[in-house]
Formats: sequence, C-alpha cells, structure tokens
Amino acid sequence: MGAGHLGCNTIGEGRLQHCQAKGDQMELSIILCTFNRAYNLKECIEHVAMQQDMGGVGWELLIVNNNSTDCTEEIVRELIGKHTINISYVLESEQGLSYARNRGIVSTNSRYIIFIDDDILVEPKWLSAMYSTFKEYDSDAVGGRIWLKSRSKLPKWITQEMKGYLGYLDFGDAPLRIDGHVKKMFGGNMGFNRRIFEQVGLFDVRRGRRGEGRKWKELFKGEEPDLFHRIANVCGRIDYSPRAIVYHKILPHQLEKQYFRLLEFSNGYQIVKLSDDCYPRMLWGIPLFLFSKVCWELLEYLNQILICGPDRAFRQQMKIASLLGMMVASYQGKPCKHV
Repeated sequence: MGAGHLGCNTIGEGRLQHCQAKGDQMELSIILCTFNRAYNLKECIEHVAMQQDMGGVGWELLIVNNNSTDCTEEIVRELIGKHTINISYVLESEQGLSYARNRGIVSTNSRYIIFIDDDILVEPKWLSAMYSTFKEYDSDAVGGRIWLKSRSKLPKWITQEMKGYLGYLDFGDAPLRIDGHVKKMFGGNMGFNRRIFEQVGLFDVRRGRRGEGRKWKELFKGEEPDLFHRIANVCGRIDYSPRAIVYHKILPHQLEKQYFRLLEFSNGYQIVKLSDDCYPRMLWGIPLFLFSKVCWELLEYLNQILICGPDRAFRQQMKIASLLGMMVASYQGKPCKHV
C-alpha cells in the first residue's frame, strides 16, 4: 500500500509547508490518526462511511498510521477494498499524535480538515453538521459534542467536572462562538479551515500523546489547547456545532483512579518542562513553593475525606499528583526540547 496522495511531506519547525497534493482537490478531509488499535478501525470507519446529506460535496477519509506494530496496515487495506468511500493511507514513523496530525494536514489539499480519533464513533449526520457550520459562519475552526460510550457504568468518583478527562464535551443545544481560551474544543471532534494553519502553524510536536496512553510518559496533552489559543490570539473564529455528535469509546483502564492520577502527573511534568520560568529559591532544583503547596493540598485532601468521603475527595488526589509531576520535572532539570 502506498502513501496515499502525498506529493510533498515536509513538516518544518511547526509551520505548514506548501505542498502540492496529487489528484483533484477535495472539499473536506477526515483525518483518522491511529496507533496499535486495529481492533477499533472497522467499527470506526463503518460509522464514517454512513454519513448522510453530503450529496455533491467531495470528501475523503485519510488514515494516518503512527508507526503501529499491530496489523493496522492489513486491516486498512481490507477496509479500503470493502468501502466505496474515498479512503487514503499514509504512514508517520515519528511517534506522537501531534506528528501524526501534522502528517495528515500536509498529506491533503482539502479546504476543511476534520480530525477524529481511532476510538470515536460518529453519528450519520456528523459530517454534514460540521460542514454546514464551516459554510454558515466562515469558521476557522469547528468542534462538536463528544459523548461517552462505556460498557461499564461510570464510577461514582467520576463527577461531571471530571468527565472532561475522558474526552466528554457538551456546551448545550445552541450553536456558540468559542473564545478558544476558557472554552476550547477537544481533539476527538474538531475541524479546521486550512487557511488558519497558514497563520498559526501546525500542532506543537512537543505536546500530545505518544504510544498507547497507558504510561504517564505517553499521556502528555496540551497540543489542542495550545493550537486553539494561537487561533484565538489572531482573532480566528471558533464555532461549536451541537448537531455534530460523536461517541468516545472508553476502555476499562480509563475508569481506574490510577489512570486519572497519571494524567495529572504527566500534566504537571509537562508544564515544567515547557516552561521558561525560573525561581530564585529552590531545594534540589525544586522551587520551594512546591513543597509548601503539596503540604497544603495534602491537608485539604484529609479534610475532604472527613467531610465528603474518599470518592468526593479524589479530585484533590489528582491535584497532588500534578504537583508531584512538577517536582519530578524540576528535580530532573529543564528546559528540554522533547519531554
């Protein structure tokens, strides 16, 4: 299997390089980045293939294999032969979701570029809702609802606030213009007008997940908020499309407390590694205020256990995990180019 319709595949210094893709220009490209989840691809692509109300609009599905070691390529080849929709394939050997997304961007010439993850199931009118929002508002970026799909009932300790850690997003039934700072869209259901990458660049490859997302060093985030911040800073238009609905399939390990602790630990670690801040008072390379902050949060955790019980207090555990990640990163030293 070849590398799709890639004519030029340069990604330099986080900027969009002008590439002339082969073939006719598509109106929309759906980019599906995947790593070692061949078992998810059949259902995911079947839902994409069921899109409605797209008559006369040229669109394609581009699958970016982020150097998977399972049977991803074989499964994709089989699915390309099965479906009548336009499916292309490209390999990105540099590990990391941001690398894979950037590869998808430069591998297409579509006006609108829409991302989903390999654990996402889209509704039949999802694509038409995204497209109509782009056209109605001349949006630079569009995102939609992400609802959770889990075989198991969510544990009581996962509050409404914490569902966002599982990718849940719902801003209600009405279309909204999003500020890109306080409110941002999530990677499981977001799209961009190609022109915005010319202004703000691509995804920051220092950020974003790597690997299967089970170890703390694979759980780095921040590439999506960073991009939306840059779009907001150039006054780009970001719109929420409530009719663009997808479902995020939750794996069993993502409903364990350890997974949430690791998310926050990696977040704290990455904050320090990407920061240019310097502190005059340190011990073992760790800013002194972090020691006092950890002690304060521990006392608050004990207080919440007594008042609310361990499940309601778990959010406080996550705050402590983030601080510990900051301490570990500080102890190891910074800055570094790649965490």
